[in-house]
Amino acid sequence: MIVTIHQPQYFPWLGYFDKMRMADVFCYLDDVQYKKNEWQNRNRIKTAQGWQWITVPVRYKFPEKINEVTINNNEKWRKKHFQALTTNYSKAPFFKTYIDFFEDVYNREWEFISELNIYIIEGIRNFLKLDQKKTFQSSEHTLSSDPTERLIDICKTVGGDTYLAGQGSVNYMDTSKFEESGIKVITQDYSHPEYPQLYGEFQPHMSIIDLLFNCGPESAERLHGETAGNQGM
Repeated sequence: MIVTIHQPQYFPWLGYFDKMRMADVFCYLDDVQYKKNEWQNRNRIKTAQGWQWITVPVRYKFPEKINEVTINNNEKWRKKHFQALTTNYSKAPFFKTYIDFFEDVYNREWEFISELNIYIIEGIRNFLKLDQKKTFQSSEHTLSSDPTERLIDICKTVGGDTYLAGQGSVNYMDTSKFEESGIKVITQDYSHPEYPQLYGEFQPHMSIIDLLFNCGPESAERLHGETAGNQGM
């Protein structure tokens, strides 16, 4: 059984969902320290002027964990984000197919950034036909505080014998501990696909929103490009 683990992000990019596609079980790593200026509260969409950030304002105090970080609802971010999607994607072929989901997201009140992110990811994975994958949150279990041991604990919790790591994560992992625990490590080798986009030249590394609005039901097939798990380490 292949297990993969990732922090809950705001409208993640394609590679995030490809990790989910490759695994049997996906764990939202929601009880580790929140990092400012990363992907937990923002992502990128394509516009006629190039890409732009859409950012959820948060109230963060070091060293809060991701699932402790609250959203600053004094700002009108929901209206602003929905308007950004409407302005930039209303002419996309599948805008009408998915806009009701996003409207529902922005009509709801959200207190914690992790709750918002997980709700969005769970909805989008259904659009991508990944609803058969088991998902859970790390905060639901008692785990080691050591970064590598925590990953091993998560794998053991669900009976996983293989851990699917992100391309950069091996730099901070002690892979020998996985070997000692009888867990094989493979890495995601992601080749970003090209697909039809609005506004001229193709721009990679956009939010999954961009793929959905432009490719619709074909998004699941276009998602992964050339992807494979590398050899165990």
